[in-house]
Amino acid sequence: MDKKTYYVCVAVATVWTSYDSCREIDDNATSVPVKLDKWLEQLTYTRRLELCEKNLVQTQLLLGEEVYVTERKGKWAKIVIPSQFSSKDERGYPGWVPSHQLISQAEYSPLNKPTAVVTAAIATLQLAEEALQISYQTQLPLLKEDKEWLEVQTPVGSGKIKRQDAVVIEDRNRKATKGTGDMIIAAGEQFLNLPYLWGGMSAWGYDCSGFAYATHKANGYLIPRDAIDQARRGKEVGLDSIQPGDLLFFAHEKGEGSIHHVGIWYGNGKMLHSPKTGKTVELIELKGTLYEEELCAARRYY
Repeated sequence: MDKKTYYVCVAVATVWTSYDSCREIDDNATSVPVKLDKWLEQLTYTRRLELCEKNLVQTQLLLGEEVYVTERKGKWAKIVIPSQFSSKDERGYPGWVPSHQLISQAEYSPLNKPTAVVTAAIATLQLAEEALQISYQTQLPLLKEDKEWLEVQTPVGSGKIKRQDAVVIEDRNRKATKGTGDMIIAAGEQFLNLPYLWGGMSAWGYDCSGFAYATHKANGYLIPRDAIDQARRGKEVGLDSIQPGDLLFFAHEKGEGSIHHVGIWYGNGKMLHSPKTGKTVELIELKGTLYEEELCAARRYY
């Protein structure tokens, strides 16, 4: 089928590898509305690890994000995500989501207006009859504002966000508001101790490259989704010339093999990153670690 434009109508939509990747324990991640806290509470270490080791999950999407539907299978839709560049598909990151977590362009068309961008880790979106918890970096068209509230357009009706939890940008593509390397670090520091989540792209949990993606997006830079693609773009930086905010890449076989991890250079010998299942976002000294042996490249996007 030809691609058709849809928008995410839940706080966070998890993008699965296949229409049959979802397990019974994942029901709270595929419901409408999603119940992310319940889903993550139920996942033991082993069940979380399966998301990666059994290749169940690809990435995630936030409320209001645009996707193209390319195929359907029962209650599932195959999509590509134009805002998440990937070498897996030139149209955008591919995967599967439950159809009921999407709304068609005929039912919702975002207005070309200034945009409210969530800057709190998690903000409350007050709707007419309920309240939703939405993630950092959720971007929604601004309808009007006062001293306390921002009224926004969403795929589930107009709602309000507390002004202190978001910023308003005039340019939806953020071409005029670019952050520095230190600002990329500051964006990441608020998530220290947040548990790692494979495929994670929200304040409920990031994977390593999702963490890099979100901290850059917060500063006006749209970078590729996965570490391997992030390492292929950006400005190449010599390992003796790295600056705070640069991305560091790590490869198997002491840096000679395939890239498997990315972190953000903090300065003073330290790296800020979301390491792996069972760990949390942390700031570590590189010296004397396996990461020091595996460091293979650096890139700058700011």
